[in-house]
Amino acid sequence: MDNLDILKKEWQSREQELPKISYNDIYKMLLKKSSSIVKWIFVISVAELLFWISIQLLIPEKNMEVMNEMGLADILFYSNFVHFSVFILFIFYFYKNFKSIQVTDNTKMLMNNILKTRKTVKYFVYYNVGIFILSSIVVDFFLYYNSEHLFEIMDFASQGISQENFASVFIISQIVVGVIVLGLLILFYWLVYGFLLRKLNRNYLELKKMDH
Repeated sequence: MDNLDILKKEWQSREQELPKISYNDIYKMLLKKSSSIVKWIFVISVAELLFWISIQLLIPEKNMEVMNEMGLADILFYSNFVHFSVFILFIFYFYKNFKSIQVTDNTKMLMNNILKTRKTVKYFVYYNVGIFILSSIVVDFFLYYNSEHLFEIMDFASQGISQENFASVFIISQIVVGVIVLGLLILFYWLVYGFLLRKLNRNYLELKKMDH
């Protein structure tokens, strides 16, 4: 039993005796817990941004040369610029939500801020999953329809790899890798952000009970 449960139990047993103090204690506890959760959402999103940026920086130079030869380098650069700009915008809203909750002074406002935070996180997850699926489809289709050029650039012939069925094998392998990465991405969001949102939702339900 955590501190909140103890306070609730005491509040219920002494509701007639100390309703105001007990109510305020529970509200402050929920405010503190909600603020902590939103802070973690902000911190984790910043860490995630740094992770994806580091992945981009660690791409081997040979791979970048291939993308440049295929005419994808500039497209990827600008698309990444837009993507990370949107990512940073979400982080800004997470920080804004965190600051808003910190200065909340009543139950209704706290409930509204919790709902706003939950909505922002859901949009954030939908955006990242959606952009991954879209970009994977676009890149895979482009490489598939330019597979002959890719075969030449990668010099697979010198490695004893036949060009026959190369496009089909390549696109299948790309799809398999893409599905695995997508699965890991969704699992990460479900475990991390999903866990935090479930805790935030419990706080919201407690506040809802107090408000009635």
